[in-house]
Amino acid sequence: MAVSLAKGQKVDLTKTNPGLKEVLIGLGWDTNKYDGGFDFDLDSAAFLLGANGKVTSDGDFVFYNNLKHASGSVEHLGDNLTGEGEGDDEQLKIDLSKVPANIEKIDFTVTIHEADTRKQNFGQVENAFIRVINAATNQELIRYDLGEDFSVETAVVVGELYRHSGEWKFQAIGSGFSGGLAALGKNFGVNI
Repeated sequence: MAVSLAKGQKVDLTKTNPGLKEVLIGLGWDTNKYDGGFDFDLDSAAFLLGANGKVTSDGDFVFYNNLKHASGSVEHLGDNLTGEGEGDDEQLKIDLSKVPANIEKIDFTVTIHEADTRKQNFGQVENAFIRVINAATNQELIRYDLGEDFSVETAVVVGELYRHSGEWKFQAIGSGFSGGLAALGKNFGVNI
């Protein structure tokens, strides 16, 4: 049974799941009664961060235009342009054994594509979640349902994997940003 987290909560990942090497990060969402004449395209991404909370290079930003980190540790499994259907809308595969030693955290984000042009924000998104799945068994280990805490934000840091005393942990973040992908890039040190 998956551990269900609230915003800010942290949980051990590898300590409670010995031998865990590969995880899938599943992100999903629905749009609520929105009719602005545009499709609603949400995009997931991963930022691989050093001890200072910043990327070491622009290649540490894994998203629909950079699907795989050079180390092979993080792979984006493709862009879903509509978010239609049940289950995960986008997934990232993480090989914990390949994460470079200088990477302390991997933050998972969701942004709204062309949010300003389309006049869209996370107040129009519901049922958003992140889940951590054991890739070998397909068992859901951790789930964080975001709730309806957002209004004008166009980007959200959903959760993060981080190293602690040689083990990997997961934290439910749920922190919103205005300014979309550019704001996230600035926060994490990526030139977007």
